[in-house]
Order: sequence, then structure tokens, then C-alpha cells
Amino acid sequence: MSNFIEQCLAGLALQDDIDDFVDSWHEQEGDDSLHHFLGMTKREYSLWVADPDVLPYIINAHHFGKDVSVLLEEADTLPLAARSDGPDKALKLMRWLKSEGMWN
Repeated sequence: MSNFIEQCLAGLALQDDIDDFVDSWHEQEGDDSLHHFLGMTKREYSLWVADPDVLPYIINAHHFGKDVSVLLEEADTLPLAARSDGPDKALKLMRWLKSEGMWN
């Protein structure tokens, strides 16, 4: 079975389906971590837990083969009127992790 991110990229799942994937993970047997089951890195998962609004950025990062931090930084440089309700909490968390040397 493919993971949540792969299914989103293939058009087989919507972003709103993530809760169903989390429920499926809870119901399964095995040692697979939730972030792996969803198709996220540990860092992406940490950002998503801190700010669920970061999910589209995570999916796009996988689509474009970029680190999610690049997309978050790019979104932060857009004029305020061009931004949606951006993932401010996730961006602040990512910057703090970088400043502490915990975002390699």
C-alpha cells in the first residue's frame, strides 16, 4: 500500500483524508512509525503536528523534490496580499530548530 503523501500526489487521496490515515495507522499491527506511514520525514511530521496548515507545503515539497523548508521560506517572501493563511507557526518552529542546530 502506498502512503498518504504518495496517494495525494497520485490524486487518490485528499489532504482532508489525513485523519483517516492516522486512524488506519492506529488500527494496524506493526512497528511502522506514523511519520513513515504518512510518507513524511520526522521533520515534516514535527512541523505538521505543530501547525497542520503546513500540510500543503509538505505535499508540494514531495511533488517538487524540495525540502519543505525551501517552500516555507519562499512563501514567507511573498507579499502579504499574495499569501494565504500561511504556516506561521511551522515557519517559526523551523527557524528556531535551524538556529539551535537541530535542522540539518
